[in-house]
Amino acid sequence: MKPATGRRSPPRLVARFVAISWRDLAVSFGPILLIAAVAIWVAVRLIQPAPPNTLTISAGPEGSTFWNAAQKYKEILARNRITLNVLSSEGSLQNLKRLSDPKSNVDVGFVQDGVAPGPAARGLMSLGSVAYVPLAIFYHGPTVTRLSEFKGERLAVGAEGSGTRELALALLKANGIVPGGATRLLPLSGDDAASALVSGKVDAAFLAGDSAQPAVMGKLYRTPNVQFYDFSQADAYTRRFPYLTQLTMPMGAFDLGKNLPAAPIHMVAPTAELVARDSLHPALSDLLIEAAREVHGKANILQRAGEFPAPLAHDFPISDDAARYYKSGKSFLYRILPFWLASLADRLLVVVVPLIVLLVPALRLVPSLYAWRVKSRIYRWYGALIAIERSALSDHSPTERASLLERLDAIEESVNGLKMPLAYADQFYVLREHIGFVRQRLTQPRETQRDGAGNETQGTGNGPGEAGAPPAPSAANEAAEIGETPNGGAAKPY
Repeated sequence: MKPATGRRSPPRLVARFVAISWRDLAVSFGPILLIAAVAIWVAVRLIQPAPPNTLTISAGPEGSTFWNAAQKYKEILARNRITLNVLSSEGSLQNLKRLSDPKSNVDVGFVQDGVAPGPAARGLMSLGSVAYVPLAIFYHGPTVTRLSEFKGERLAVGAEGSGTRELALALLKANGIVPGGATRLLPLSGDDAASALVSGKVDAAFLAGDSAQPAVMGKLYRTPNVQFYDFSQADAYTRRFPYLTQLTMPMGAFDLGKNLPAAPIHMVAPTAELVARDSLHPALSDLLIEAAREVHGKANILQRAGEFPAPLAHDFPISDDAARYYKSGKSFLYRILPFWLASLADRLLVVVVPLIVLLVPALRLVPSLYAWRVKSRIYRWYGALIAIERSALSDHSPTERASLLERLDAIEESVNGLKMPLAYADQFYVLREHIGFVRQRLTQPRETQRDGAGNETQGTGNGPGEAGAPPAPSAANEAAEIGETPNGGAAKPY
């Protein structure tokens, strides 16, 4: 135990001063780095994966319009390093079945509106309608104005599983003609149906899609005793079946010189949709719509240029990505960068933008947190100093005084062991001055403190051994040993 006079062993060297406290900087910056790491992890979990480089499309019979369209899609997607596998099919129904079967690995296909049984299959979406599938009905005999007049006759309504058959059965049913009745519904389509009509084996033929191309219709229109059915009730059909569109074959469409047909002919047509699974990557959705625009956007006898593809929702909902594309086109990155580079940049932005939004404000807090960390090591000793000084103002025994001096020595020892940035050296030395001030209060006799205060008020001088005299030389010498200013200088900012 140190004696009551306050004599003690010389303190160790003062704090080590450094340019920067890496520990405090790490503690200040650490939470921000942790938050940033969590943000990156969340972004990576939510980020859209890179688009696959292979797609599979279910098109139609080899040589059909949609088979040929799919081959053109393949060439267009190859420009962006995407491989498109084209599968032949029997028609829309098989395309729909493949898309609905997760094991089929088919990503996209052409599906004629009206063939989906009931509500559209779950997990499928439309990238838009790409073409009309006009329905043309040719028949023998006198003029027919209503489909119900075909009752009891031989009708070629398309092959099993074809979109033509599904459409023909739906329209005939609306006119009271159903399979199994007096009307014979024969599974003939395309050239077979046309040949059977010309040879008289059937009384009427329902032709759609490839079988209803202008050249085929023109040839049948010129055939003797064969008439082109005019859907005079087309408006009613389009309202009864929302997926149908009313079309008009204009005068002279087959032969301008001979004006064939001599009058406009009304027709109805469903549209064919480009249907995909809802897991299709957004970037590939844009590529497919671009390909559809290039392939199906030209004008023909039944459609205007740029009419397709179009966001017409019928059996399947338009995907969000397709709706965005039809509204505003390709995103900025995909307009100015190659596809693969734009895809990479698009995914990186999902990570970079949240980090910038998070880190810029957070980094502005780092200097304040760093300063608070450093100053807190200084400020936390003032509470202990105040407690010791309050004890020094009260009466206490030599033993209690020695105990207070030991506590003060421990504080000074800890303060001298601090590692401080040079920028805060002034606050460090102020703390040491305050420690010296409290030590002086402890080492000065109680009566001297009281009388000294009174004599200073009265303005009288006394001898060095009397009350009110300056502090004992031992206290001044002790302050000098540790580099502190004696008496008056120590009480500076307290």
